[in-house]
Amino acid sequence: MLVFWNARLVMLAVPKTGSSAYERALAPHASISVLDPPELKHAPVYRYNRFFRPMFDKMDRPDMELMAVLREPISWLGSWYRYRQRSFLDGKPVSTKGLNFDDFVDAYAGGNRPAFANVGSQAKFIEPRLNGTAVSHLFRYENQAAIIAFLENRIGQSIDLPRANVSAAMPLDLSPRVEAKLRRNCAADFAAWERAT
Repeated sequence: MLVFWNARLVMLAVPKTGSSAYERALAPHASISVLDPPELKHAPVYRYNRFFRPMFDKMDRPDMELMAVLREPISWLGSWYRYRQRSFLDGKPVSTKGLNFDDFVDAYAGGNRPAFANVGSQAKFIEPRLNGTAVSHLFRYENQAAIIAFLENRIGQSIDLPRANVSAAMPLDLSPRVEAKLRRNCAADFAAWERAT
């Protein structure tokens, strides 16, 4: 999470949406960079609302706007799948080694996700709070030009975005049955991405 105090902007770090690259490019310009622990770095709207918003309200910044980036859901799951193939996870319950992508997504779209497929939900990450805390600026990961233009205009800095935390390329094929199951059971994630710019 990056906080740009004078710009009244908080950039939420949705996992697997380029947040590490934006962190490297923008942390020197941020008033606050929340890098650890992961539960705070990747704080969803509900956690921001609980821990950060009250602090900002007390500091006379009740009008901080939230921005977030969402990735097309199949691509997002592909990024998780590839990330969890890395050797440092070998033998751990979250590893996807030995699984094909179809099996990973099938497990994710099921009702009781095993550890390797328990990666959350982008729609749940940005779910608004009853007190009105919500994401004001929602972008598609695939539209980097719009994200960069918005940020450069808002914070008044040019951005040179590096590549960071990129997993090895590999085939990410889904069977029609598993894709249909994913679209049916995780419709909120597809709808959230469709709403983004």
